[in-house]
Amino acid sequence: MAGRAGAAGGLVHDTPVLHRARRRARADRGHAAGQPAAGPPRREPGARAELGWWTDKHNRHHANPNHQDKDPDVSPGVLVWSTDQAAGRRGAFTRWFTRNQGRLFVPLLLLEGINLKVSSVRYIVGRCRRGDRRGQAWAEALLLCAHFGGYLGLLFTVLSPGAAIAFVLAHQALLGLHLGCAFAPNHKGMPMPGPGERWDHLRKQVLTSRNVRGGAVTDWFLGGLNYQIEHHLFPSMPRPHLRRAQPLVREHCRLVGLPYTEEGPIESYVTALRHLHAVGGGAKAA
Repeated sequence: MAGRAGAAGGLVHDTPVLHRARRRARADRGHAAGQPAAGPPRREPGARAELGWWTDKHNRHHANPNHQDKDPDVSPGVLVWSTDQAAGRRGAFTRWFTRNQGRLFVPLLLLEGINLKVSSVRYIVGRCRRGDRRGQAWAEALLLCAHFGGYLGLLFTVLSPGAAIAFVLAHQALLGLHLGCAFAPNHKGMPMPGPGERWDHLRKQVLTSRNVRGGAVTDWFLGGLNYQIEHHLFPSMPRPHLRRAQPLVREHCRLVGLPYTEEGPIESYVTALRHLHAVGGGAKAA
């Protein structure tokens, strides 16, 4: 079940890309007809309810990967991603936690499935409170309620209350672990552009990304996102085709003298965890 949910998460991951492609196509049609470009695309009624939150977050990440001021994926939160962020930690427990975040990272992933649900609810509630003239936020809220109602209703119908609760906890924990393991190697431990640095598109996407070597099992487990460099350069390319673009991208990087980072699965996780441990050390002891 967790693996199936992780695969569904991969489809949600691609949805902002599909929206951008639809927006570009709609704009091109409008310009060809002499009409102004259309506005933001309408969300499909059957899409996942947390689409609005994910679209905003993920598109900002793709625009400026690993940028401390612009990429929400490296904003300080439970974890920090740079020594500057670690140095700003306050409180004895918070500093202790930060210094040990490399050791605590994998256990924290067990909570990521629930964290995604909470973040989605908070985002949609905020949009509904701010007002939404087109009703998109309320539609997403209804879809989210339907999702939770169907999921919990089915479990508590076919299982005893204790077994249903145990299933939810195990399912969400394994889902978070799967998703975290799929995303963790992509950028962690790679260069992070500073506020005053301006990189062109190629360097911005290649230098901050890491590919994970492996065969069919790695491709399945990581959902094709192990070709992270190609994914960032061609975000609208279907994930099954990224491996076909890899030789071309690798050769182009060689020709222009651009580092092309590729590591094995274990090496990539070790690098990411070492980075977390290293930057966490910037939090001074009380």
